[in-house]
Amino acid sequence: MSVNVYLIEEQIMINEEKVKIMTKIAMYEQGKGRKYLPVSKYYRSDYIGLALIKNFFLVTIGYIMAVAAVAVYFGEYLMENLHKMDLVSLGIYIIVGYVAALVGYSVLTYIQYSVKYYKAKKSVKEYYTQLTELSKIYTREEKRSAGRGTAGGNRK
Repeated sequence: MSVNVYLIEEQIMINEEKVKIMTKIAMYEQGKGRKYLPVSKYYRSDYIGLALIKNFFLVTIGYIMAVAAVAVYFGEYLMENLHKMDLVSLGIYIIVGYVAALVGYSVLTYIQYSVKYYKAKKSVKEYYTQLTELSKIYTREEKRSAGRGTAGGNRK
C-alpha cells in the first residue's frame, strides 16, 4: 500500500515539474522566442550574409534618393552651371561617398547582427535545455508505465 502511495506522489511531483517546464517553454515561445527562434534556424554566416545583402540594397536605394534630393534642391544652380562644372570629379565624389556610406553601414550591420545572433543563440540554448528536460521526463514516464502494463497475472 505504501508503495502505491509513493508512486502516486511521485507522479504528481513529476506532473508539477512537467507543467512548470511546459509553462516556461510556452512563455518563451510567446515572448522572446518570437524574435530569437527564427534566428536560430540560420548558420551565423548565412544570417549575417543575408543582413549584409539587405543592407547593400537599402543603402544603395537610400543613397540614390539622397543624391536625387540634393540634385533637386540645387537644380537651378546645376542647370545654370552644368557646362562649367568638372563632372568627372563630381562623379568621383558621388561614388566615393557611396562607397564610404556602404562600408560604414555594412560595418554597423555586421556588428548589430553578430550581437543579435549571439543573443539569440544564448537565449535559444536555454529553451532547448528545457525541451531536453521535458523529453527526459516523458521518457521516464514511458518507462514506468511500460513496466506496469502487465495484462493480468502475477509478475515473477
